[in-house]
Amino acid sequence: MEGNLAPVLYDEPRTELIDGKVVAMSPGGTANHNAIILNFSFLFRYYLHGKPCRPFGDGMNLYLTKKDHFIPDFMIVCDKNKIKGGGHHVEGAPDLVIEVLSPSTAQYDRGHKKNVYERCGVREYWIVNPVERSVEQYVLEDGAFTLRGVYYHYRAYELDDMTDEEKAEVVTEFHPAIFEDMPVRLEDVFYYV
Repeated sequence: MEGNLAPVLYDEPRTELIDGKVVAMSPGGTANHNAIILNFSFLFRYYLHGKPCRPFGDGMNLYLTKKDHFIPDFMIVCDKNKIKGGGHHVEGAPDLVIEVLSPSTAQYDRGHKKNVYERCGVREYWIVNPVERSVEQYVLEDGAFTLRGVYYHYRAYELDDMTDEEKAEVVTEFHPAIFEDMPVRLEDVFYYV
């Protein structure tokens, strides 16, 4: 990593630097957006207890390049040396980044941010869609993200419309590639959504 990645301080408390351009973030997420972030915080906090990896919820600054300073919805950092500024920001690739889509951020989360996460070596990236109630799981393999799976949490009426064979194929949980022994149940991810 080249030089100091600490950013110029901006007047706005909720801005990101995306490809060198200051982009204002929405002032706050929806109830569903916040519920999903809290659910991930709860799930990972207990799994990571006593382990070297540390979870960070919405609000922690992430400096990846001189032109890309993001505030991910959720991330996990296993190398404590990446936590800088007295614990005020992270420099370098986290092990897992989760972004929850909103209309104002979807193009960045699926486009430029995803490319930067990949290029900088984020080991795993999840895109969560609260409307579709889905999680896309990307895993870094040979320097490129590979889609491991797209997982849906079906509503009761959707399950009622399925045949028994279709219901038998519904995936209800998946595992982070970086923590293969940790089940992530979709009903827990979308609790209160």
